[in-house]
Amino acid sequence: MKIRIIAIIYTLLVLAGGLYLWFGTGDKYSMPIDMLDLNTKCDEISDRLSSGASVDELENEFGCEITLLTDDNYESVNNNFIKDGLSVFDYREDGVIKGKIAFNVRPGEYAMLLQSTRNRLLVSLCIFYVAGLALLIVIWYFYIRPFKKLSFFAANVSKGNLDVPLNMDRHNYFGAFTESFDRMREELKLSAEREAAANRSKQELVAELSHDIKTPVSTIKATCEVMEIKYTDPDVKEKVSVIKSRADSVEHLVDNMFRATLDDLDELKVTPKEESSLIINDMLGDLRFYGTVEQKGSVPECLILVDRLRLEQVIDNIAGNSFKYAATPLEVEYKDEPGNIRVLLSDRGPGVPEDELPLLTSKFYRGSVADKSAKDGSGLGLYLASRFMEKMGGGLELRNRDGGGFTAEVVIRKV
Repeated sequence: MKIRIIAIIYTLLVLAGGLYLWFGTGDKYSMPIDMLDLNTKCDEISDRLSSGASVDELENEFGCEITLLTDDNYESVNNNFIKDGLSVFDYREDGVIKGKIAFNVRPGEYAMLLQSTRNRLLVSLCIFYVAGLALLIVIWYFYIRPFKKLSFFAANVSKGNLDVPLNMDRHNYFGAFTESFDRMREELKLSAEREAAANRSKQELVAELSHDIKTPVSTIKATCEVMEIKYTDPDVKEKVSVIKSRADSVEHLVDNMFRATLDDLDELKVTPKEESSLIINDMLGDLRFYGTVEQKGSVPECLILVDRLRLEQVIDNIAGNSFKYAATPLEVEYKDEPGNIRVLLSDRGPGVPEDELPLLTSKFYRGSVADKSAKDGSGLGLYLASRFMEKMGGGLELRNRDGGGFTAEVVIRKV
């Protein structure tokens, strides 16, 4: 039951008790009457009546009412005395009843006594009510409120939200208990962060290996194609065919693994650092295994901010696409700008439809040229190249060449 409902019920019970004390106790008390005092007054009044004192004078002096047997309305007055609940005494002379003496002492004294008793009970009831409310507040603050906070904390933990702390109040009776739960939250958070980092590292490693394996596999397939043309020995051709078939299988398996891993990653890790721009020459020299590279000009010598591995992947992806789909030599040009170096990689193929250019860097997108060529591909090369260059502070711009062909412009940031 909620504490406020208990407080409401408690208030109603106390209120009912107060109303009962005020309205229901009018006839529950009796007033003790000082009979000795009344008898003394009655004897004095009797003596003075015997001495000839006036009835009116005695009634005014003693606050009483007197009726004599000689009065015409003696019986009715005496009956009214009894009916009104007055204290009635006999007035005697020589042992003979001569009248009645009545004292009206009950109403005034009874009212005062009743009011005093009611006041004391109501004050006691108010004190009891305030004390009860104070006790409920203490119970709520020191016992119920900490458990409410713990319930909210447990709900957040169950939802996986480990960033909401469970603060410990200085005077909380369950302070140590609360602190233990918050330490548990911190340990769970650290454990979750370590697990997430470990999973991400595994995914990045698989993605990197998967993508990097594709390059040597492509080289093996290209070599097999050359050997099939160059050698006519049936035994050699059969072995080359087996190698090529296995290379195709490896390429498909790696491609599937790479797709599954990349779906779980926001992006692969890129760590730019200062490098000499001459490393671009080494990367372009490795492209001889793909096809012919024609350099127009030389690389501007300067320091560039790149992740060497990722830049090599970018150039390999662009060159691989050109050799695969255009089947022409790759032309390389350079532009030196104040803050960047631009490396232009161009082929002499048919180019790409203009409406497809903005989509080439989308994940898993393959253009119509790739579909018509019926050559394998994942649709991830240019997507990864664009993402890598953005993380290195540069960029990748794709466009068709004037007069035919396709150009990929790699923007590399200078230090």
